[in-house]
Amino acid sequence: MTYATAAKINLKDAGLLKSQGFIGGQWIDAKDKATFPVLNPATKEEIGAVSDMGLEQAKEAIDVAGEAFKSWSKTTGRHRHDILMKFHKLILDNADDLAMIITAENGKTFAEAKGENAYSASFVEWFAEEAVRTYGEVIPSATMSLRNVVVKQPVGVVSLLTPWNFPSAMIGRKLAPALAAGCTAVIKPPAETPYSTLALVELAKRAGIPDGVINVVPTHVHLQEVGRELCESKIVKKISFTGSTPVAKLLMKQAASTLKKVSFEAGGNAPFIIFDDADVEAAVDGAIASKFRGSGQTCVCANRIYVHSSVYADFASRLAQKVDGFKIGNGMDKETTHGPLIHERAIEKVQRHVDDAVSKGASILVGGKRAEGMPGFFYEPTVLCDVDPHAEITDEETFGPVAALIKFETEEEVIRLANDTDVGLAGYFYSRDIGRVWRVAEALQVGMVGANTGLISQAVIPFGGIKESGLGREGGPHGIDEYMNTKFIAFGGL
Repeated sequence: MTYATAAKINLKDAGLLKSQGFIGGQWIDAKDKATFPVLNPATKEEIGAVSDMGLEQAKEAIDVAGEAFKSWSKTTGRHRHDILMKFHKLILDNADDLAMIITAENGKTFAEAKGENAYSASFVEWFAEEAVRTYGEVIPSATMSLRNVVVKQPVGVVSLLTPWNFPSAMIGRKLAPALAAGCTAVIKPPAETPYSTLALVELAKRAGIPDGVINVVPTHVHLQEVGRELCESKIVKKISFTGSTPVAKLLMKQAASTLKKVSFEAGGNAPFIIFDDADVEAAVDGAIASKFRGSGQTCVCANRIYVHSSVYADFASRLAQKVDGFKIGNGMDKETTHGPLIHERAIEKVQRHVDDAVSKGASILVGGKRAEGMPGFFYEPTVLCDVDPHAEITDEETFGPVAALIKFETEEEVIRLANDTDVGLAGYFYSRDIGRVWRVAEALQVGMVGANTGLISQAVIPFGGIKESGLGREGGPHGIDEYMNTKFIAFGGL
């Protein structure tokens, strides 16, 4: 295998490294030939430049998707299933190249990138199988001459706005159900990590997805106007977005102009609770899996770790010891356990949270500062103890490698602290008391709960949150319904 260099990604299949937009089945430049640079966060060096498209091409992509919908929406579920399964196989066949692209533009380790690629592929497989199961129903009528039938139909053109932290997985989770339902799509990939989206779209094209069904509008300078068009266009009938809560609120306001269907997976502030009867070693492993995956840059990361006073010292000691053994570095280095943060703003936010916690009495057990002598955006994996329950880190998603430990005494107290936030995406806890497991799982105000596990993401589950963490669900047995309209038909005169 050939590894990525500082300024170039060397792939087995060089045709997967695309730098243009994709409209109507063609790879095209921006109208004005403008581009934006994409950096490797481990080195700060440029990987390449991607077409920076504007409003005119966003409108063109939407129009093309609208025209393609007329034919794609009339294909059978079996036909779409077969094409998606070809797409699924191509993703798996090109796993190393796709993972290399993820690592180069996002920074996560090659092993973790391969895991993300497999996760992305699992959504394609899942929704390929759901394409043939968009069941309707017959509802008994109170009138002898009337029959009530309900059918499901694709909603239309969808806008998919994806984040940089899972540049492959979020394409799988959003694009696969849209295609399976019979929708066409316009994708706005993140400027930080566009190459993964473009590579997957190239594979979709090879799988036989017809021209115009998938369109990609990379943009950086024109982000606001392109985003507004994707939300306000009357041709677009649904928006799926993963990102921050403030941006979700803005997009919802824009989408309200035409009352579009929306799915928003917004910010989190996940509590992670270790009760006095927990298996402490298992809880440490779960906390590491939840908190430090992607160097802490996931929406379901443990952000506030509440530890019962009776096991606090033991948990803190074990966690700090394991975190101290991490090796940060370039994700292509086999010895690296954790990669960089995505950019300088991420470093600044993490440092602000650490400084605030320390100013309020917290102690640094491990880390607590920017990594020295490294060229990229690296921050030392950090464990803080004696964190004030009202420190800034407890009120705002850190999105970085900082484990903030907070002591608690009672179940009632920790439930109150855990729920004291405007968002509610995921929550975790460890306990061996079956009664407590049920009580806490039901009491946590989140959309997803991990009981005695720090990993919850799967294609087969309804992924999403409550409160200001968003609307709708992605994945799971009803995920395809987010891309379909329910139509009732009354047959009379019988």
